[in-house]
Amino acid sequence: MTSTTTSLAELERQAADRTSRAGFGHDALIACDQVVRIFTADGVEVQALQGLDLLVAEGELMALVGASGSGKSTLLNILAGLDVPSAGQASVGGNNLLTMDAAQRLRYRRETVGFVWQQTARNLLPYLTALQNVMLPMQLSGARSRRRVRVERAEELLELMDLADCRDRRPGALSGGQQQRVAIAVALANRPEVVLADEPTGELDSATAEQIFAAFRTANEELGTTIVIVTHDQSVASEVRRTVAIRDGRTATEVLRRTEIDEHGRESVVAREFSVVDRSGRLQLPRSYTDALDIRHRVLLELEQDHIGVWPDHSADEQARDR
Repeated sequence: MTSTTTSLAELERQAADRTSRAGFGHDALIACDQVVRIFTADGVEVQALQGLDLLVAEGELMALVGASGSGKSTLLNILAGLDVPSAGQASVGGNNLLTMDAAQRLRYRRETVGFVWQQTARNLLPYLTALQNVMLPMQLSGARSRRRVRVERAEELLELMDLADCRDRRPGALSGGQQQRVAIAVALANRPEVVLADEPTGELDSATAEQIFAAFRTANEELGTTIVIVTHDQSVASEVRRTVAIRDGRTATEVLRRTEIDEHGRESVVAREFSVVDRSGRLQLPRSYTDALDIRHRVLLELEQDHIGVWPDHSADEQARDR
């Protein structure tokens, strides 16, 4: 259950701020403005991201969800410095992801972001112990810290992940869940500003998946690290305060959650879903809404005093009946 007690009014204000035209992303840790990514295969262009906007504040623990092919993994690769946008603007911690040269991009991947892959075998070197795996990023970063300092940092992170007794085991002697928790420790080794995780529970059962999410939550709460998780697991997505859904290469909706306590002291989670309005004024209506009202090509809009009315356009049906 999420532990936030932020008021619903504050959550709604933050949702509005994310789509503000003025000063877009100036105070966000992650800022994506009209990001486009085009791939070309066999002479055919595929637009994986189609003008995506996203703001992530420092210290957030949030989830990105979407169907296969929606663009969420493409976005994560861009944020990780593994891919470059075709157009738009994207920055993480003040680093411009479009203009970095090779040396800057390498330093960015070593110091600013940590990454956890879905495949447990991809995160760790099999011939190193858990402790050595966590120490490796510190050695590769070029920091001149003494070995004793690196060992202490690695031991602290393994203890944080509840893996102190596994420090001398190699990955082959660890369970899948333990391997992923070591991988989180590896991602945290160089004190990154943000940790990105691509389907980190995809190969795990539900009980182990909850342990992995608890480890992310611990890192977020204890270290203040910003964490962005791409997942298809709704049980994981429902554990975070903010879930952003990507559809057809754009951010489509956001779900914001808060904890409410009733007069009997019982806690419940209240969630509200918002459609995201991009900087061009576009939004995507939830597919369940358009299906329910048989909305296909266009809608009728009317500006009221405090809201916008949206109605299906049945004029084509009426014209057909008139004929």
